Amino acid sequence: MELTPGLHRIGNRIVAVHLVVTDDGITVIDAGFAGHYTELRSELKAAGRSLDDVRGIVLTHGDDDHIGFAARLHEERGVPIFVHPADAERTMGRERTNPPWGSMRLGATVGFLAYGISEGALRIRRPQEVSTFADGDTLDLPGSPQIIALPGHSPGSVAIHVPAVGALFVGDALTTRHVLTGRTGPQPAPFTDDPAAAAHSLARLEGLDAPWVLPGHGDPWKGGVPDLLARYRAVAG
Repeated sequence: MELTPGLHRIGNRIVAVHLVVTDDGITVIDAGFAGHYTELRSELKAAGRSLDDVRGIVLTHGDDDHIGFAARLHEERGVPIFVHPADAERTMGRERTNPPWGSMRLGATVGFLAYGISEGALRIRRPQEVSTFADGDTLDLPGSPQIIALPGHSPGSVAIHVPAVGALFVGDALTTRHVLTGRTGPQPAPFTDDPAAAAHSLARLEGLDAPWVLPGHGDPWKGGVPDLLARYRAVAG
């Protein structure tokens, strides 16, 4: 769906992928599961665009549910994949991780796992080549995405600020719907390597003007960054 001119979303509140659509081309933010490739093509067609318009994929981090179709776009279309160097090995499957799951409720957890299986979570193709960026970089991609390092969920987790469409993509630095409990509202995300570091990193978002805050899981947030962080901290303690 088109959230606002130039800003599109595919997937759902379980796993979401976002597109920045400009006259110069398209930047894909995260790559969901492998099955989201079909939705990507459909969304581009509805917008009068095609896969040939995609100029790059920018990953908020290297977890399985954010890299799904990245390798395919890179191999078949030559689309570059950008990630923080601290998550490059994770993205390419050369680093094993086992973050804590935390709280769970049966219905929400089964729903998340079932959705992942239906969207190809068991047939991940990991990219074998990535490009890297540094904290503070502005990438030469449609929308001029700006990188804000937010280590904690993973060592290379980042937020991506795209003022051109009024959007801040936060990946799993926080969530607005916990995929394992179903609880809604701003809160810490599950599968976080270092919860304390993740909470501390969010201070880097203070002062940003972003009408849209878009996590990788949960509904878009339109209440502004200050209220988002206040609600997060009220839950996180």
